[in-house]
Amino acid sequence: MESGEQALQHAIATILQSDPLIKLLNQVRLGRMKSTDAGLRAVTDSWIGIYQKVIESGGFSSQDLRRIDPNPRLAILIECGVVTGDQQAVTDLRISFERAVAGATE
Repeated sequence: MESGEQALQHAIATILQSDPLIKLLNQVRLGRMKSTDAGLRAVTDSWIGIYQKVIESGGFSSQDLRRIDPNPRLAILIECGVVTGDQQAVTDLRISFERAVAGATE
């Protein structure tokens, strides 16, 4: 069984594996890729789904959840026009995160 820190590190690694901010968002900022690109959308949608599954897997303390809060990353994606704040997947991820925080232990 994983310790709390091991579970958190595994969660972070899983989220980062498909994180569009690392490489693809820079391509948008440089003008090499459009924010509406189908490939970018597919990667982003997949990442949001993975992020939501990680959060819903449970077992995180409120401190752990603060470390994997999706809101700062979502804000960057929204700012760059890759996703919108009212997009269903974005809303679902935010709701999952809020529920996890509400049910987390200190």
